[in-house]
Amino acid sequence: MSSAIASTRFSFLDRSRTREGYDGPQALRDTVRLAGTAEALGYYRFWVAEHHSVPGVAGSAPTVLAAAVAAATSTIRVGTGGVMLPNHQPFVVAEQFGVLASLFPGRIDMGLGRSVGFTDGIRRALGRDKEDADAFAGQLSELLGWFDGTQRAHPQVHARPAEGLRVPPYVLATGEGAAIAAAAGLPLVVGDLRGREKLMRAVEGYRSGFRPSAWASEPYVVVAGTVAVAETEEAARRLLVPEAWSMAYARSHGSFPPLATAERIEGLTMTPKERELYESGLRGHLAGTEDAVAAGLELVVGETGADEVLVTTSTYDREALVDSLERLARIAGLRGAPDTVAVT
Repeated sequence: MSSAIASTRFSFLDRSRTREGYDGPQALRDTVRLAGTAEALGYYRFWVAEHHSVPGVAGSAPTVLAAAVAAATSTIRVGTGGVMLPNHQPFVVAEQFGVLASLFPGRIDMGLGRSVGFTDGIRRALGRDKEDADAFAGQLSELLGWFDGTQRAHPQVHARPAEGLRVPPYVLATGEGAAIAAAAGLPLVVGDLRGREKLMRAVEGYRSGFRPSAWASEPYVVVAGTVAVAETEEAARRLLVPEAWSMAYARSHGSFPPLATAERIEGLTMTPKERELYESGLRGHLAGTEDAVAAGLELVVGETGADEVLVTTSTYDREALVDSLERLARIAGLRGAPDTVAVT
């Protein structure tokens, strides 16, 4: 294990993906269960996501799900990757995180993004439109003001029990997120690992533009992406197959389906467009044997100077996913990593 990897934190983001034969409630229960596994292995954080009206994703209420994850664990940090601030009133978001931080002191992270619902119908249901994403910087400032008591937009109004609490905020680098994080002096979460040049530009711009704040005295970079580790290269590739096909199908048909087994997907007859998107979805991730992934991680951490790696892997086979997390924990030297991993 390199010194770069040894000094890097490793965390996990679960998007609560639904699977063929398993419904949304099962996906949420799987997320809570996986958090316990991540904690036992020694991962630093476990985050959950926000998606609205997506057939293949069950996680629509991240602060609610984060509460369930925190209640089922005891040491791992828990948070959101992230709450999409343009979808909500900052006041309510502050209240929600204030409650979480009060119930689970010292363990809650507030990951924040600037996306809005991805179709007109979803945005109307949320009471939002595309332009609301442009107000993210102002919303972020207001949200932080509810915690430190500096907000002036609503005199004599207080976000209780949030006011006076320090819940660490993180900004997801979608769109102008990196520049906004730098200007606000907040930690940055940026991905994915496949677009290395774009990733590097975002990180470099963030570091050069960072202004120290009451929340962070220096830049902090969390690099996010898919990591799949298995006994063989082929086994690792098969971990990527369900998500690659789901994304290819969504881009071809406009509907994001539940994850299917690698066996079923590999037997499909795909259109040329589907095949191109599917093959593209398999490329560029950190996937392979422990030695191969260790080398890839060393390169990524070395290039980006990342303080933390946030793994976002989704796949159908939950046992294979746990096996991958165990192998990655061993690469990273996490405290709960097994000395050996059973052959799958």
